[in-house]
Amino acid sequence: IATVALLYRELRGNILCLSCQVVGGKVKKPGKRGRKPAKIDLKAKLERSRQSARECRARKKLRYQYLEELVSSRERAICALREELEMYKQWCMAMDQGKIPSEIKALLTGEEQSKSQQNSSRHLKTGKTDASSNSCE
Repeated sequence: IATVALLYRELRGNILCLSCQVVGGKVKKPGKRGRKPAKIDLKAKLERSRQSARECRARKKLRYQYLEELVSSRERAICALREELEMYKQWCMAMDQGKIPSEIKALLTGEEQSKSQQNSSRHLKTGKTDASSNSCE
């Protein structure tokens, strides 16, 4: 009876594994696990690769254009700052010689005028006159 049971189990195992493959002494059963072989059309895959490369080159070109524009704008800013620095150096040299450049005079008179305008506008807002504001000082 034991031999019949063993034969039955062996026969049953062989029937169930008719579609199994023996690889390297191991029985491999077909299943859904593992990577399936690629059935992708090679032409389509090659075309997708080419398209991806085109898009990559376009992105790279745009990135380089952006960086070039950024560099040129920074270079223009540097030039403008150098010119301004040179102007300030000339002003300092003139003031060292005892001369006040006309630009500085214009700035000073412009500041005095704006201060006097601010003071007069403050007085008008508060309703004070010059006589009453002088008494506080």
